[in-house]
Amino acid sequence: MSRLRSSEWLIVAYFTYVALIAQWFFPAWQAWAIAGIVAAMVWAVSRGDSVLRDCAPLAFVITAYRQMDWFTPAVREHHFENSWVVWDRWLLDSAHVRAAIESAGPLLPSVLELCYLLVYAVGPVSIAAVFLNGRREHMNRFWLAYLAGTLGAYALFPYFPSEPPRTAFPGADLPHIVTIQRQVNLWIVGEYGIHSSVFPSAHVSSALSAAWGLLATLPKRKWIGWLMVFYALSVGVAAVYGRYHYAVDVAAGMVISLAGVLAIRQYARTRSAS
Repeated sequence: MSRLRSSEWLIVAYFTYVALIAQWFFPAWQAWAIAGIVAAMVWAVSRGDSVLRDCAPLAFVITAYRQMDWFTPAVREHHFENSWVVWDRWLLDSAHVRAAIESAGPLLPSVLELCYLLVYAVGPVSIAAVFLNGRREHMNRFWLAYLAGTLGAYALFPYFPSEPPRTAFPGADLPHIVTIQRQVNLWIVGEYGIHSSVFPSAHVSSALSAAWGLLATLPKRKWIGWLMVFYALSVGVAAVYGRYHYAVDVAAGMVISLAGVLAIRQYARTRSAS
């Protein structure tokens, strides 16, 4: 295990954490089994400095996301949702954010929905950017930021059981313009999304964490990282406008992404000390 990169240790630590808290939600042996399998797979891919090793964390992120569905509550009380939606209605109605987005017709709603749709490609696109810019030897730095923000969001899901506003308040506060991109998004989240929690927004935290990772990994191509920052903020607007998330989810996702910044700084301090 001494071969493991710091980002790989983070993966092992996350799944161990999930196994530890699982006993309060469902039979913990299932989570311990997953943690053991993940640890074995991390150790296996760490045996060589291969492209597979550089890309493997993406598979563990997907596993972590699907595992969070195990924490879906049997009974919904909507305590959180009833509090959070108040802020959304102020933003969308009183502050006229929805009207501003729809003022030019379907153009901006289509762009925002497309941004939300493309968030699933953030990880692969970021990996490709690191490879294409000849910075593969710094891949651990990118993953450290990305995993800290993304897994950090997942880690909070069990404590904030909640439904997205489009299902918690069916028919209310929805966009007035339905685009093809929105129909695709609704199909994806309906068929493949998890149902344990929407707080914090992992869409936003993962996109912003990728941005922080790219800024640190590609210092001579900072425009790539800043472009990802702009994209992540667009995802946040799309999440609230499309009723996939509450505004507080998006704000929390932004804060959680800063764990990636802290992880990178700690990594840099550790390397300079050694």
